[in-house]
Amino acid sequence: MLPNPQLLLELVKMEMPFGKYKGTILCNLPISYLEWFNRKGFPTGKLGVLLQTMYEIKLNGLEKLLEPLKKK
Repeated sequence: MLPNPQLLLELVKMEMPFGKYKGTILCNLPISYLEWFNRKGFPTGKLGVLLQTMYEIKLNGLEKLLEPLKKK
Protein backbone atom coordinates (compact mmCIF):
# COMPACT_ATOMS: atom_id res chain seq x y z
CA MET A 1 0.00 0.00 0.00
CA LEU A 2 1.37 3.41 -0.99
CA PRO A 3 1.30 6.27 1.50
CA ASN A 4 -1.09 9.14 1.00
CA PRO A 5 0.52 11.57 -1.49
CA GLN A 6 -0.50 14.52 0.70
CA LEU A 7 1.41 12.93 3.59
CA LEU A 8 4.53 12.64 1.45
CA LEU A 9 4.21 16.27 0.40
CA GLU A 10 4.05 17.33 4.04
CA LEU A 11 7.30 15.46 4.75
CA VAL A 12 9.15 17.81 2.40
CA LYS A 13 7.37 21.00 3.57
CA MET A 14 6.70 20.72 7.32
CA GLU A 15 9.28 21.76 9.90
CA MET A 16 9.93 19.91 13.15
CA PRO A 17 8.01 22.02 15.70
CA PHE A 18 10.14 21.28 18.79
CA GLY A 19 13.27 19.72 20.21
CA LYS A 20 16.86 19.51 19.09
CA TYR A 21 15.94 19.77 15.40
CA LYS A 22 13.24 22.46 15.70
CA GLY A 23 12.87 24.19 12.33
CA THR A 24 14.35 21.29 10.33
CA ILE A 25 12.21 20.02 7.45
CA LEU A 26 10.98 16.54 8.42
CA CYS A 27 12.59 14.83 5.43
CA ASN A 28 15.96 16.29 6.50
CA LEU A 29 15.88 14.86 10.03
CA PRO A 30 18.76 12.47 10.68
CA ILE A 31 17.93 8.77 10.94
CA SER A 32 19.45 8.72 14.44
CA TYR A 33 16.76 11.17 15.63
CA LEU A 34 14.01 9.08 14.03
CA GLU A 35 15.50 5.94 15.60
CA TRP A 36 15.35 7.67 18.97
CA PHE A 37 11.62 8.33 18.47
CA ASN A 38 11.17 4.72 17.40
CA ARG A 39 12.69 3.57 20.70
CA LYS A 40 11.00 6.16 22.95
CA GLY A 41 7.69 6.48 21.14
CA PHE A 42 6.52 8.77 18.37
CA PRO A 43 4.36 11.77 19.28
CA THR A 44 0.62 11.32 18.97
CA GLY A 45 -1.39 12.76 16.12
CA LYS A 46 -0.36 13.86 12.67
CA LEU A 47 3.26 14.67 13.61
CA GLY A 48 3.73 11.14 14.91
CA VAL A 49 2.35 9.66 11.71
CA LEU A 50 4.67 11.87 9.64
CA LEU A 51 7.73 10.98 11.73
CA GLN A 52 6.92 7.26 11.59
CA THR A 53 6.50 7.49 7.83
CA MET A 54 9.84 9.31 7.48
CA TYR A 55 11.49 6.68 9.68
CA GLU A 56 10.21 3.87 7.45
CA ILE A 57 11.28 5.72 4.30
CA LYS A 58 14.82 6.25 5.60
CA LEU A 59 15.05 2.78 7.13
CA ASN A 60 14.24 1.24 3.75
CA GLY A 61 16.43 3.60 1.72
CA LEU A 62 13.50 5.16 -0.13
CA GLU A 63 14.43 8.86 0.23
CA LYS A 64 14.59 9.17 -3.57
CA LEU A 65 10.78 8.92 -3.57
CA LEU A 66 10.68 12.38 -2.01
CA GLU A 67 13.07 14.08 -4.45
CA PRO A 68 10.39 15.04 -7.05
CA LEU A 69 8.22 16.49 -4.26
CA LYS A 70 11.00 18.74 -2.96
CA LYS A 71 10.88 20.66 -6.23
CA LYS A 72 7.17 21.47 -5.97
